[in-house]
Amino acid sequence: MTNRRDTKRRPTMKSIKFMTKIPGKNLRNLHLTLAAGLIIAATGCVRTLDDSHTGSVWFGRDTFDEHFPRSVDQLYAAAYTVVSRDGALISEYVPHETTNETRTLHARISNCDVWIKVKSESHAPEVTALIVQARTPQYTGNETLANQLDTEIGIELEHLNNKL
Repeated sequence: MTNRRDTKRRPTMKSIKFMTKIPGKNLRNLHLTLAAGLIIAATGCVRTLDDSHTGSVWFGRDTFDEHFPRSVDQLYAAAYTVVSRDGALISEYVPHETTNETRTLHARISNCDVWIKVKSESHAPEVTALIVQARTPQYTGNETLANQLDTEIGIELEHLNNKL
């Protein structure tokens, strides 16, 4: 009578080495597949300030938020002046569900897409929020340009206020 254990084929050391050995070509393919997966995972879409979407890479800051004790009309005029001076205005957007409490500009400045939103604050009507978002052609945030435009709009707001 034969033992059942003896009839089963046991793996030898040679067959175990063969199963665990990965040729170099397959390892390179694995690295390329992992790199492609990482690129796909890092990219996606981001919502812009005018409620549209654009491609993006998830790292990097692209938005600056500032509050001014001015009316929406004054802040929008300052933003419009800065955008007209620094680049090309693409569109103006006023959401249908609001009156003139929220306005958005979309412009092209220094080969980057820029969105500027001006809206009145619900908790303090005398305070107006300014949000600047800038994205490069490579779909990354342009923190420097967004900060620069935020500062220029604040300076232009004071300049327009001193004219009055």
